[in-house]
Amino acid sequence: MLTGLLRARLRDIHLYVSLVFGAIFVMAGLTGVLIAWTHELDGALNPRLLHSRSAGDKADAAPTPAQAQAAYERLAAEPGYGKPSMLMLPFESDGVYVAWYRKPNRDKGSFDNEVSRQVMLDRYTLEILGERNYGEIGLSRELLMPTLFQLHRYLLAGDVGKTVIGISGLLLTVTSLMGFALWWPKHTLASLRKSLSVRGALASRQFNYSFHRSAGFFMTPVLAVLGFSGLAMNLPDWVRPVVGAVATLEPNAKMANGPAEGRKPISVATALEAAQQRVPQGRLTRVSFGSAKTPFEIRMRQPGEVREGDGNTRVSVDAFSGNVLRLRDPLNAAAGDTFLNWQFPLHSGEAFGLVGRVLVSFSGLAPLAFMITGLVLWLGRRAMRRKAHAIAETASIKEAKKIAKRAQMRHTESCENV
Repeated sequence: MLTGLLRARLRDIHLYVSLVFGAIFVMAGLTGVLIAWTHELDGALNPRLLHSRSAGDKADAAPTPAQAQAAYERLAAEPGYGKPSMLMLPFESDGVYVAWYRKPNRDKGSFDNEVSRQVMLDRYTLEILGERNYGEIGLSRELLMPTLFQLHRYLLAGDVGKTVIGISGLLLTVTSLMGFALWWPKHTLASLRKSLSVRGALASRQFNYSFHRSAGFFMTPVLAVLGFSGLAMNLPDWVRPVVGAVATLEPNAKMANGPAEGRKPISVATALEAAQQRVPQGRLTRVSFGSAKTPFEIRMRQPGEVREGDGNTRVSVDAFSGNVLRLRDPLNAAAGDTFLNWQFPLHSGEAFGLVGRVLVSFSGLAPLAFMITGLVLWLGRRAMRRKAHAIAETASIKEAKKIAKRAQMRHTESCENV
């Protein structure tokens, strides 16, 4: 159990970090409650946009390279659309193709959000179902979940907000661990029981203190992991060197095509087939289209991957030769890469399935509870200090009056004796 000056200093740091960044912790937690279910909520809010209308009882099979090629050609030939920068493939029977178009913004500042045009296609008929600007702020059904994500990760403030959120993740981890150190009781069973129990009337100082302390013990591991994973995803350039100092990391340099002279670009289907041949057990989930300089970047999900949805298997395919330039296989990754690959599934809760997502969603309420109870305790201590100071001042004034009265009496007596 910490005592003395060290405990007082840790308590001050824990307090002031929470006071300065508490609003961000609360915001990130409350938005995270909903973002843990973003796929389901976004689909429920926008059924006409995010569900294919011709699914029926069709099997939940992955689209083939030829089908993805057809979706690409449908957009490329359509006036007003053309070649997208990325195509996300449906992974449910009633899912849709989502084509991404980057919106150039030469005047984009550090506080501006990145906005991309999303166009949705029916999986079976390739009918264009609609579109939205992902990154545009709004409370409409189409923009609500993307806006919550922008708030959660970017504070609606672009790269600057992303950095602030990353730093807040680090501070959430640090202050959570400090709280755990402050919680640590004496090495007796009675002290342990006391530190894990909630006591007192609901509005009493005892209730707020015991709840803050006992709940902190149970929530520290989750909040520390959520804070660190948020740091790792928002500021990877800060985290990778640290991880690389203690564990092996594969090179992360950008890939480039071989010589393009005299060669025609390969088709989307050919690139996807090359990826499938290299990872035959993987399911195709998305493709970023190549150019004269950059290869196709294909995402897949293999059975056994910790990351759900679009997975974390990445295949780079030369846009002219069709050769696989690099395979990043999360099932056979280096130790450092494995550690980093776990950060998103841990942050979203999907690493532990439905139970993990429920836990992460529930944990989003913890910063608000700690903020309320912490403020009650802090304001209570301030009121007690002011009261003690006032009592001390009153006592000092009374003592001063007594001294002055005695001095006046001595002065009177001396005058009478003259």
